[in-house]
Amino acid sequence: MSTVKLQATQAVHFLLALAAFVVIVAGMRAADALLVPFLLSLFIAVVAAPPLFFLKERGVPAGLAMLAVIAMIIVFGMLIGWMIGGSLNDFTKNLPQYQERLSVQSGRVVAWLQTQGLEFDQEALTSFINPGKAMGMAGQVITGLGNVLTQALLILITVIFMLVEATAFQGKIQAISDDPDVSLARVKAITQSIKRYMMIKTSTSLLTGVLITLWLWILGVDYPVLWGVLAFLFNYVPNIGSIIAAVPAVLLAVVQPGVSTALWVAVGYLVVNNLVGNMIEPRYMGKGLGLSPLVVFISLVFWGWVLGPVGMFLSVPLTMTLKIFLDGYESSSSIGHLLGAK
Repeated sequence: MSTVKLQATQAVHFLLALAAFVVIVAGMRAADALLVPFLLSLFIAVVAAPPLFFLKERGVPAGLAMLAVIAMIIVFGMLIGWMIGGSLNDFTKNLPQYQERLSVQSGRVVAWLQTQGLEFDQEALTSFINPGKAMGMAGQVITGLGNVLTQALLILITVIFMLVEATAFQGKIQAISDDPDVSLARVKAITQSIKRYMMIKTSTSLLTGVLITLWLWILGVDYPVLWGVLAFLFNYVPNIGSIIAAVPAVLLAVVQPGVSTALWVAVGYLVVNNLVGNMIEPRYMGKGLGLSPLVVFISLVFWGWVLGPVGMFLSVPLTMTLKIFLDGYESSSSIGHLLGAK
């Protein structure tokens, strides 16, 4: 009887945990307008924290170091807004024309295949494989990312408060901990791993974005900077992100210069992502900072569904931060190992 009661208690606890998870996710979806700027601010603050601490360690006064980092964030944000603002508006305005051209060209391909003796239902095929819809989905992703630019002031203010709080965080940990030395060492190890991951990933993502921009500019594809920024953002998502970032540029090349140029665009994405993702990044990232491909895919779908386009490119940094945090404690290290690549 006690075994039955124990099993019933465990089942109740599991159902309660599942119900709490559903409520939390539903709340996150409902509050995405507030949650997205906050998470994006946290992401920027984590990337900007190492330069801040570097300047302070070199003897720069805290206030001056903070002003320098904030100025760097503002300049970088204004540069991004200036580079992609016009391209974003033009692409959104011309999107219906691109979709129509893609639909016409896909219809021609289907008709040519039928003349070669391949019999199939044209309506079923075009409904299943529709480049116009794919371009439309890419437009939604780009528009969603562009909407973040309208919240730049809120994001900047939040980043400033987070950076100010980061300088006093270690003192607070020492004040509330029963064993300050052990707790502080553990927190330092976790934060250092997170900072290292974010700095390496940001550097390789920036390299990816620059190379893609130059390649598309050489090929004469419209909006090369816009696709470079998209490649920079989605490089945070291993493997899958490069495919997502390549789709709109390849489809645009199909309707603009032609199919041959689109093939060269695809080759460029393949070469750049293999060079950065399989050669440069693993050399500096190390074996411990990786995620299972299944975990990457699930996190992409989950965070994209909860938070929209911004959640898609934040999906892996969020999941990677969770993994590093779990790895930092013996009681949860097994869960962190399950999330890892090996």
